[in-house]
Amino acid sequence: MPDTLPKAALYYSPLSVWSAVALMTFEEKGYAKDEVDLRVVDLAKGENYNTSFLRLNFKATVPTLVVPLADTLADQAHCRYKALTETKVWPYFISKLVMVYQIMLKEIVEFLDKSRSALSHTHTTSSAPAPSLTPATIAASTICSVIIDILHSEEANPNHLRYVNARDEQSLVLLAKEVIPSLKGKQELLSSSLSRSAAKEIIVSERVKILWKEKLDATELLLEVLENAEKATADLDEKAKADRKEFFKIAQDAWGAHLKEVLLTISKEMVGLYTLADQYSIADLHLAGWLTRVVKLSGGTPEDDGRTIVKKLEEHIGDGFALPKEHVKDVARRERLGHDREAKLEAFWDAVKERESWKKVYQGGLF
Repeated sequence: MPDTLPKAALYYSPLSVWSAVALMTFEEKGYAKDEVDLRVVDLAKGENYNTSFLRLNFKATVPTLVVPLADTLADQAHCRYKALTETKVWPYFISKLVMVYQIMLKEIVEFLDKSRSALSHTHTTSSAPAPSLTPATIAASTICSVIIDILHSEEANPNHLRYVNARDEQSLVLLAKEVIPSLKGKQELLSSSLSRSAAKEIIVSERVKILWKEKLDATELLLEVLENAEKATADLDEKAKADRKEFFKIAQDAWGAHLKEVLLTISKEMVGLYTLADQYSIADLHLAGWLTRVVKLSGGTPEDDGRTIVKKLEEHIGDGFALPKEHVKDVARRERLGHDREAKLEAFWDAVKERESWKKVYQGGLF
Protein backbone atom coordinates (compact mmCIF):
# COMPACT_ATOMS: atom_id res chain seq x y z
CA MET A 1 0.00 0.00 0.00
CA PRO A 2 1.51 3.39 -1.00
CA ASP A 3 2.57 5.48 1.99
CA THR A 4 0.49 8.43 0.70
CA LEU A 5 -2.78 6.55 1.12
CA PRO A 6 -4.56 7.02 4.45
CA LYS A 7 -5.06 3.98 6.65
CA ALA A 8 -7.52 2.99 9.32
CA ALA A 9 -6.32 3.16 12.93
CA LEU A 10 -7.47 0.73 15.59
CA TYR A 11 -7.18 1.97 19.15
CA TYR A 12 -7.14 -1.12 21.34
CA SER A 13 -5.90 -2.71 24.53
CA PRO A 14 -3.93 -5.98 24.31
CA LEU A 15 -5.88 -7.29 27.33
CA SER A 16 -9.34 -6.06 26.35
CA VAL A 17 -11.95 -8.74 25.69
CA TRP A 18 -13.66 -6.72 22.97
CA SER A 19 -10.39 -5.55 21.40
CA ALA A 20 -9.65 -9.24 20.92
CA VAL A 21 -12.81 -9.54 18.83
CA ALA A 22 -11.69 -6.73 16.52
CA LEU A 23 -8.20 -8.25 16.19
CA MET A 24 -9.65 -11.68 15.38
CA THR A 25 -11.82 -10.05 12.72
CA PHE A 26 -8.71 -8.59 11.05
CA GLU A 27 -7.19 -12.07 10.96
CA GLU A 28 -10.32 -13.83 9.72
CA LYS A 29 -10.74 -11.31 6.90
CA GLY A 30 -7.13 -11.54 5.79
CA TYR A 31 -6.13 -7.90 6.16
CA ALA A 32 -2.43 -7.18 5.66
CA LYS A 33 -0.38 -5.75 8.52
CA ASP A 34 0.19 -2.48 6.66
CA GLU A 35 -3.51 -1.85 6.09
CA VAL A 36 -4.20 -0.63 9.61
CA ASP A 37 -2.30 1.23 12.31
CA LEU A 38 -2.59 -0.54 15.66
CA ARG A 39 -2.43 1.96 18.51
CA VAL A 40 -2.31 0.67 22.06
CA VAL A 41 -4.41 2.35 24.75
CA ASP A 42 -3.15 1.45 28.23
CA LEU A 43 -6.30 0.94 30.26
CA ALA A 44 -4.28 0.22 33.41
CA LYS A 45 -3.05 3.82 33.28
CA GLY A 46 -6.47 5.20 32.37
CA GLU A 47 -5.29 6.42 28.96
CA ASN A 48 -8.83 5.98 27.60
CA TYR A 49 -9.81 8.98 29.74
CA ASN A 50 -7.20 11.30 28.29
CA THR A 51 -8.73 14.24 26.42
CA SER A 52 -6.97 13.18 23.22
CA PHE A 53 -8.80 9.84 23.26
CA LEU A 54 -12.12 11.30 24.40
CA ARG A 55 -12.12 13.43 21.25
CA LEU A 56 -12.25 10.17 19.28
CA ASN A 57 -14.65 8.31 21.54
CA PHE A 58 -16.38 10.10 24.40
CA LYS A 59 -17.48 6.80 25.91
CA ALA A 60 -13.79 6.10 26.59
CA THR A 61 -14.05 2.52 25.35
CA VAL A 62 -11.84 0.29 23.25
CA PRO A 63 -11.70 -0.83 20.58
CA THR A 64 -12.23 2.32 18.55
CA LEU A 65 -11.64 2.19 14.82
CA VAL A 66 -10.89 5.44 12.99
CA VAL A 67 -11.35 5.09 9.23
CA PRO A 68 -10.81 7.46 6.28
CA LEU A 69 -14.02 8.54 4.60
CA ALA A 70 -14.58 6.86 1.25
CA ASP A 71 -14.72 10.09 -0.76
CA THR A 72 -11.28 11.21 0.49
CA LEU A 73 -9.21 8.16 -0.41
CA ALA A 74 -7.71 9.51 -3.61
CA ASP A 75 -3.96 10.13 -3.50
CA GLN A 76 -4.29 13.90 -3.75
CA ALA A 77 -7.35 14.29 -1.53
CA HIS A 78 -7.25 15.87 1.89
CA CYS A 79 -8.31 12.91 3.98
CA ARG A 80 -11.10 13.13 6.54
CA TYR A 81 -11.69 10.43 9.17
CA LYS A 82 -14.62 8.97 11.04
CA ALA A 83 -14.40 7.16 14.37
CA LEU A 84 -16.45 3.99 14.67
CA THR A 85 -17.31 3.80 18.37
CA GLU A 86 -19.60 1.78 20.37
CA THR A 87 -19.82 -0.81 21.91
CA LYS A 88 -26.93 4.81 43.64
CA VAL A 89 -25.00 2.79 45.45
CA TRP A 90 -23.35 -0.39 44.31
CA PRO A 91 -25.34 -1.39 41.22
CA TYR A 92 -25.26 2.21 39.99
CA PHE A 93 -21.53 2.71 40.47
CA ILE A 94 -20.60 -0.67 39.03
CA SER A 95 -22.58 0.26 35.91
CA LYS A 96 -20.54 3.46 35.69
CA LEU A 97 -17.27 1.56 35.95
CA VAL A 98 -17.92 -0.97 33.19
CA MET A 99 -19.54 -0.18 29.85
CA VAL A 100 -21.63 -2.18 27.41
CA TYR A 101 -19.92 -2.12 24.03
CA GLN A 102 -22.55 -3.51 21.67
CA ILE A 103 -23.07 -0.66 19.23
CA MET A 104 -19.40 0.16 18.96
CA LEU A 105 -18.05 -3.33 18.45
CA LYS A 106 -20.89 -4.55 16.26
CA GLU A 107 -20.33 -1.63 13.90
CA ILE A 108 -16.56 -2.24 13.80
CA VAL A 109 -16.88 -5.96 13.02
CA GLU A 110 -19.52 -5.39 10.34
CA PHE A 111 -17.43 -2.62 8.78
CA LEU A 112 -14.31 -4.82 8.64
CA ASP A 113 -16.30 -7.69 7.18
CA LYS A 114 -17.85 -5.61 4.40
CA SER A 115 -14.70 -3.61 3.64
CA ARG A 116 -12.80 -6.64 2.34
CA SER A 117 -14.30 -9.38 0.20
CA ALA A 118 -13.17 -11.85 -2.44
CA LEU A 119 -14.01 -9.21 -5.07
CA SER A 120 -12.46 -6.16 -3.41
CA HIS A 121 -8.89 -5.34 -4.39
CA THR A 122 -8.86 -1.54 -3.99
CA HIS A 123 -6.35 -0.10 -1.52
CA THR A 124 -5.25 -3.50 -0.26
CA THR A 125 -1.90 -5.27 -0.18
CA SER A 126 -3.21 -8.64 0.96
CA SER A 127 -3.85 -11.63 -1.27
CA ALA A 128 -5.29 -13.73 1.57
CA PRO A 129 -8.83 -15.13 1.29
CA ALA A 130 -11.60 -12.85 2.54
CA PRO A 131 -14.50 -15.10 3.57
CA SER A 132 -17.80 -13.38 4.27
CA LEU A 133 -18.76 -13.47 7.94
CA THR A 134 -22.18 -11.94 7.40
CA PRO A 135 -25.09 -14.43 7.34
CA ALA A 136 -26.66 -14.98 3.94
CA THR A 137 -30.28 -15.33 5.09
CA ILE A 138 -32.67 -13.30 7.20
CA ALA A 139 -33.14 -16.21 9.59
CA ALA A 140 -29.40 -16.59 10.14
CA SER A 141 -28.99 -12.83 10.57
CA THR A 142 -31.67 -12.90 13.24
CA ILE A 143 -29.83 -15.62 15.17
CA CYS A 144 -26.60 -13.63 14.93
CA SER A 145 -28.25 -10.46 16.20
CA VAL A 146 -29.92 -12.27 19.09
CA ILE A 147 -26.65 -13.84 20.24
CA ILE A 148 -24.68 -10.60 19.90
CA ASP A 149 -27.36 -8.74 21.87
CA ILE A 150 -27.14 -11.33 24.64
CA LEU A 151 -23.35 -11.17 24.82
CA HIS A 152 -23.40 -7.38 25.12
CA SER A 153 -26.21 -7.19 27.65
CA GLU A 154 -25.61 -5.96 31.20
CA GLU A 155 -26.17 -9.49 32.48
CA ALA A 156 -23.37 -10.88 30.30
CA ASN A 157 -20.91 -7.98 30.65
CA PRO A 158 -17.51 -9.72 30.92
CA ASN A 159 -15.85 -6.68 32.47
CA HIS A 160 -18.47 -6.60 35.20
CA LEU A 161 -17.90 -10.32 35.78
CA ARG A 162 -14.19 -9.64 36.13
CA TYR A 163 -14.58 -6.94 38.77
CA VAL A 164 -17.01 -9.01 40.87
CA ASN A 165 -15.29 -12.37 40.47
CA ALA A 166 -15.26 -13.08 44.21
CA ARG A 167 -17.98 -14.54 46.39
CA ASP A 168 -16.07 -15.28 49.58
CA GLU A 169 -13.17 -13.84 51.55
CA GLN A 170 -10.52 -16.09 49.96
CA SER A 171 -11.45 -15.24 46.38
CA LEU A 172 -11.76 -11.55 47.32
CA VAL A 173 -8.07 -11.53 48.30
CA LEU A 174 -7.12 -13.02 44.92
CA LEU A 175 -9.32 -10.55 43.04
CA ALA A 176 -7.80 -7.62 44.91
CA LYS A 177 -4.27 -8.63 43.96
CA GLU A 178 -5.31 -8.88 40.30
CA VAL A 179 -7.26 -5.68 39.76
CA ILE A 180 -6.07 -3.13 42.35
CA PRO A 181 -3.00 -2.06 40.29
CA SER A 182 -5.08 -1.13 37.24
CA LEU A 183 -7.77 0.52 39.38
CA LYS A 184 -5.08 2.60 41.09
CA GLY A 185 -3.74 3.71 37.72
CA LYS A 186 -7.21 4.75 36.62
CA GLN A 187 -7.82 6.54 39.94
CA GLU A 188 -4.58 8.47 39.64
CA LEU A 189 -5.27 9.72 36.13
CA LEU A 190 -8.89 10.67 36.84
CA SER A 191 -8.03 12.45 40.07
CA SER A 192 -5.16 14.31 38.43
CA SER A 193 -7.33 15.31 35.47
CA LEU A 194 -10.03 16.73 37.74
CA SER A 195 -7.45 18.63 39.79
CA ARG A 196 -5.80 20.09 36.71
CA SER A 197 -9.18 21.09 35.36
CA ALA A 198 -10.10 22.82 38.63
CA ALA A 199 -6.78 24.69 38.54
CA LYS A 200 -7.48 25.78 34.94
CA GLU A 201 -4.37 23.93 33.76
CA ILE A 202 -6.54 22.18 31.18
CA ILE A 203 -9.83 23.38 29.73
CA VAL A 204 -12.51 20.74 29.24
CA SER A 205 -16.27 20.76 28.97
CA GLU A 206 -18.63 20.07 31.86
CA ARG A 207 -19.53 16.85 30.10
CA VAL A 208 -15.94 15.61 30.39
CA LYS A 209 -15.74 16.65 34.05
CA ILE A 210 -18.92 14.72 34.83
CA LEU A 211 -17.54 11.65 33.07
CA TRP A 212 -14.28 11.84 35.01
CA LYS A 213 -16.14 12.29 38.32
CA GLU A 214 -18.49 9.36 37.70
CA LYS A 215 -15.61 7.05 36.78
CA LEU A 216 -13.54 8.21 39.75
CA ASP A 217 -16.42 7.64 42.20
CA ALA A 218 -17.04 4.15 40.83
CA THR A 219 -13.35 3.28 40.94
CA GLU A 220 -12.90 4.48 44.50
CA LEU A 221 -16.00 2.67 45.72
CA LEU A 222 -14.64 -0.63 44.40
CA LEU A 223 -11.19 0.13 45.80
CA GLU A 224 -12.66 0.64 49.26
CA VAL A 225 -13.83 -2.97 49.27
CA LEU A 226 -10.77 -4.48 47.60
CA GLU A 227 -8.22 -2.65 49.75
CA ASN A 228 -9.82 -4.25 52.81
CA ALA A 229 -9.74 -7.71 51.22
CA GLU A 230 -7.12 -9.15 53.56
CA LYS A 231 -9.08 -8.14 56.65
CA ALA A 232 -11.48 -10.66 58.16
CA THR A 233 -15.08 -9.51 58.05
CA ALA A 234 -15.17 -9.43 61.86
CA ASP A 235 -12.37 -6.83 61.85
CA LEU A 236 -14.16 -4.38 59.54
CA ASP A 237 -16.11 -1.35 60.69
CA GLU A 238 -19.86 -1.31 60.08
CA LYS A 239 -19.69 0.57 56.77
CA ALA A 240 -16.98 -1.73 55.39
CA LYS A 241 -18.97 -4.77 56.48
CA ALA A 242 -22.05 -3.45 54.69
CA ASP A 243 -20.04 -2.68 51.55
CA ARG A 244 -18.52 -6.18 51.52
CA LYS A 245 -21.92 -7.77 52.02
CA GLU A 246 -23.36 -5.75 49.14
CA PHE A 247 -20.37 -6.62 46.94
CA PHE A 248 -20.83 -10.35 47.57
CA LYS A 249 -24.54 -10.05 46.78
CA ILE A 250 -23.80 -8.36 43.45
CA ALA A 251 -21.16 -10.99 42.69
CA GLN A 252 -23.56 -13.83 43.46
CA ASP A 253 -26.25 -12.30 41.27
CA ALA A 254 -23.76 -11.83 38.43
CA TRP A 255 -22.19 -15.30 38.54
CA GLY A 256 -24.84 -17.44 40.19
CA ALA A 257 -27.93 -16.06 38.47
CA HIS A 258 -27.37 -13.77 35.48
CA LEU A 259 -24.49 -15.69 33.87
CA LYS A 260 -26.35 -18.94 34.29
CA GLU A 261 -29.28 -17.58 32.28
CA VAL A 262 -26.95 -16.09 29.66
CA LEU A 263 -25.21 -19.42 29.06
CA LEU A 264 -28.49 -21.32 28.82
CA THR A 265 -29.90 -18.79 26.36
CA ILE A 266 -26.78 -18.82 24.17
CA SER A 267 -26.82 -22.62 24.14
CA LYS A 268 -30.47 -22.59 23.10
CA GLU A 269 -29.88 -20.10 20.27
CA MET A 270 -26.79 -21.82 18.82
CA VAL A 271 -27.53 -24.05 15.84
CA GLY A 272 -24.53 -26.35 16.03
CA LEU A 273 -20.74 -26.36 16.17
CA TYR A 274 -20.74 -22.60 15.61
CA THR A 275 -23.65 -20.29 16.20
CA LEU A 276 -24.86 -20.98 12.63
CA ALA A 277 -23.88 -24.67 12.48
CA ASP A 278 -20.76 -25.05 10.31
CA GLN A 279 -20.56 -21.42 9.11
CA TYR A 280 -18.21 -19.16 11.09
CA SER A 281 -19.95 -15.80 11.38
CA ILE A 282 -19.73 -12.40 13.03
CA ALA A 283 -21.60 -13.78 16.04
CA ASP A 284 -18.87 -16.38 16.56
CA LEU A 285 -16.26 -13.64 16.79
CA HIS A 286 -18.17 -11.96 19.60
CA LEU A 287 -18.77 -15.31 21.29
CA ALA A 288 -15.12 -16.36 20.98
CA GLY A 289 -13.88 -13.23 22.75
CA TRP A 290 -16.58 -13.29 25.40
CA LEU A 291 -16.28 -17.00 26.17
CA THR A 292 -12.49 -16.81 26.39
CA ARG A 293 -12.77 -14.11 29.07
CA VAL A 294 -15.39 -16.05 31.06
CA VAL A 295 -13.31 -19.23 30.77
CA LYS A 296 -10.25 -17.38 32.06
CA LEU A 297 -12.21 -15.98 35.00
CA SER A 298 -13.38 -19.51 35.79
CA GLY A 299 -9.84 -20.85 35.97
CA GLY A 300 -9.54 -22.13 32.40
CA THR A 301 -6.30 -22.30 30.41
CA PRO A 302 -5.45 -22.31 26.67
CA GLU A 303 -4.60 -26.00 26.94
CA ASP A 304 -8.03 -27.00 28.26
CA ASP A 305 -10.36 -28.82 25.89
CA GLY A 306 -14.06 -28.09 25.61
CA ARG A 307 -15.10 -30.69 28.14
CA THR A 308 -12.71 -29.27 30.72
CA ILE A 309 -13.70 -25.64 30.28
CA VAL A 310 -17.42 -26.44 30.49
CA LYS A 311 -16.79 -28.35 33.71
CA LYS A 312 -14.81 -25.42 35.14
CA LEU A 313 -17.56 -23.00 34.12
CA GLU A 314 -20.24 -25.12 35.73
CA GLU A 315 -18.25 -25.52 38.95
CA HIS A 316 -17.42 -21.80 39.12
CA ILE A 317 -21.10 -20.89 38.76
CA GLY A 318 -21.95 -23.52 41.35
CA ASP A 319 -25.26 -24.66 42.78
CA GLY A 320 -25.23 -27.79 40.62
CA PHE A 321 -25.48 -25.84 37.36
CA ALA A 322 -25.01 -27.89 34.18
CA LEU A 323 -25.24 -26.95 30.52
CA PRO A 324 -27.51 -29.18 28.43
CA LYS A 325 -25.70 -31.70 26.22
CA GLU A 326 -27.41 -31.03 22.90
CA HIS A 327 -24.61 -31.23 20.35
CA VAL A 328 -23.98 -34.60 18.70
CA LYS A 329 -20.25 -35.28 18.61
CA ASP A 330 -18.63 -35.70 15.19
CA VAL A 331 -17.77 -39.34 15.83
CA ALA A 332 -21.33 -40.12 16.87
CA ARG A 333 -22.66 -38.31 13.81
CA ARG A 334 -20.41 -40.23 11.45
CA GLU A 335 -21.32 -43.55 13.03
CA ARG A 336 -25.00 -42.61 13.30
CA LEU A 337 -25.04 -42.77 17.09
CA GLY A 338 -27.56 -40.55 18.77
CA HIS A 339 -26.45 -40.87 22.37
CA ASP A 340 -22.94 -39.41 22.32
CA ARG A 341 -23.63 -35.75 23.02
CA GLU A 342 -21.82 -32.75 24.48
CA ALA A 343 -22.65 -29.18 25.43
CA LYS A 344 -22.69 -26.82 22.46
CA LEU A 345 -20.13 -24.51 24.08
CA GLU A 346 -17.89 -27.54 24.59
CA ALA A 347 -17.87 -28.19 20.85
CA PHE A 348 -17.54 -24.47 20.10
CA TRP A 349 -14.45 -24.11 22.30
CA ASP A 350 -12.72 -27.09 20.70
CA ALA A 351 -13.41 -25.65 17.25
CA VAL A 352 -12.60 -21.98 17.87
CA LYS A 353 -9.29 -22.60 19.66
CA GLU A 354 -8.02 -24.31 16.49
CA ARG A 355 -8.66 -21.24 14.35
CA GLU A 356 -5.55 -19.25 13.44
CA SER A 357 -7.20 -15.97 14.44
CA TRP A 358 -7.81 -17.21 17.99
CA LYS A 359 -4.34 -18.72 18.27
CA LYS A 360 -2.69 -15.46 17.22
CA VAL A 361 -4.67 -13.18 19.51
CA TYR A 362 -4.32 -15.46 22.54
CA GLN A 363 -0.80 -16.73 21.90
CA GLY A 364 0.35 -15.06 25.12
CA GLY A 365 -2.43 -16.58 27.22
CA LEU A 366 -6.10 -16.00 27.96
CA PHE A 367 -7.41 -12.59 29.02
